[in-house]
Amino acid sequence: MGRRALFAAGVATLAPLAAPRLAAAQAQRVLKFVPQSDLGIIDPVFTAAYVTRNHALMVFDTLYGMDDQLRIQPQMAEGQEVAADGLEWRIRLREGLRWHDGEAVLARDAVASIRRWARRDSIGSSLMAATEELDAPDDRTIRFRLKRRFDLLTYALGKAGSPVCAIMPERLAATDPFRQITEIVGSGPFRFVASEQVSGARVVYERNPAYVPRAEGTPSFTAGPKHVHFDRVEWQVIPDPSTAAAALRTGEVDWWEAPTFDLLPPLLRDRRIKVWTPDPLGYVAVMRFNHLNPPFDNAALRRALLPALNQADFMAAVVGDVADGFREGVGAFPPGTPLANESGMMALTGPRDLAAAKRAVQEAGYKGEKVVVLSPSDFPTLKALADVGADLLKRLGLNVDYQATDWATMRQRLGRREGPDQGGWSVFHTYWSGLDQLDPAVHQYLRGTGQAASNGWPTSPRLEALRNEWLAATTDADRLRLARDIQAQLFIDVPYLPLGQIMARTAHKADLTGMLGGFSLFWNLRRG
Repeated sequence: MGRRALFAAGVATLAPLAAPRLAAAQAQRVLKFVPQSDLGIIDPVFTAAYVTRNHALMVFDTLYGMDDQLRIQPQMAEGQEVAADGLEWRIRLREGLRWHDGEAVLARDAVASIRRWARRDSIGSSLMAATEELDAPDDRTIRFRLKRRFDLLTYALGKAGSPVCAIMPERLAATDPFRQITEIVGSGPFRFVASEQVSGARVVYERNPAYVPRAEGTPSFTAGPKHVHFDRVEWQVIPDPSTAAAALRTGEVDWWEAPTFDLLPPLLRDRRIKVWTPDPLGYVAVMRFNHLNPPFDNAALRRALLPALNQADFMAAVVGDVADGFREGVGAFPPGTPLANESGMMALTGPRDLAAAKRAVQEAGYKGEKVVVLSPSDFPTLKALADVGADLLKRLGLNVDYQATDWATMRQRLGRREGPDQGGWSVFHTYWSGLDQLDPAVHQYLRGTGQAASNGWPTSPRLEALRNEWLAATTDADRLRLARDIQAQLFIDVPYLPLGQIMARTAHKADLTGMLGGFSLFWNLRRG
């Protein structure tokens, strides 16, 4: 037998051994993740849904990031220069930033992205209201010329709450913010693999080999260098919690973003799995009303619900008997944060009185109008909130039409402003990260701008005036005083009802290290 034949025979003998080893090595470079829900919307400006925010931070980058002490740090920005009077800001982009298609990231891309994002974001709209001119004097410089000081400028551009100010190419950022972009081209650490997305089943990302992390700093929340150690991240959409738990325990997936509380005990007993609370600010659950159409266009009817509302009922439906799984007594701002206060809280913490609430419903002039309560059947936490909320409204004598759908479809429907009989809605339940209710600047549900507000569209000149005063305040004492006034007004206008604070867990294989706190982030993370 010749040398060539001997070599071929040797390769044939080794191939069965090499293939499994190669496959195992490749598998080590793939992260399999179970998200809280399917990715129904890919545009981070079009929706504030956290699944979309998490997707966006993989493929897009931001001018600034937020560390785990809630401090803002430069990210795409090299830094900024601010005029002595605070009325001109120049932000300089880092060198070498490129889009996934190879084109250079330019300042005009950032300008267009800021403008689009600001039309859908609470603090973003305030920033633009204070801006005389926003332009790009050269390819790496973003310039704000302000009408008045806006010291929260970098906070606005770098906040980690949703929606983040994701920077995208100018041609995409030119899209009307009330229409979805249909293509994803970012400059972030991952590429979105649109061809492999399967609705309701899978979302795929690949490492961006051209991404250049910041050279300095320490990875911390969304700030610092973003080093990627996985070649591929696969989101496996598993709506059934029991199936997701089983997949984690058998090693079919590496990470389950949002395990339900009832399935925590076996995960906690499994030494191969780590369970922890990534976000100390938790998630504040809310009941949101449609203010454009009857019956909840009536503030008296919204206030009528207060005497019957028991936050513990909602929290127990989500958390069960996990002792440290929730907090009640939650007002406009998360417990334990600087602006949390007791103003007006007797509306929620005083004695509960269902009979008094039923009388108040009738005295408010309720005429039996249909109340459409939307519920996402594939999102267990939100479904549990909707179940309790619908039951409460029924017990108060409201004509409830409980409509279950999947979360992606429900998110699309929430943008409809028509009445319940024309495919609209009356009530939905959701939750917000404590980051998004930290202060009046970012708290979207404390806006009262009517048609310009987020889904629900409340009108409250008083809330808007107080918020503007808060933005202009220069001392912590004034900010706290105004926060108290804002919370008192919340219980008069009732743009929404706070339902408690969920201290959510996450669960993943114990061999995953470098995981950053806050929410699901995919850089700095490695196996072993």
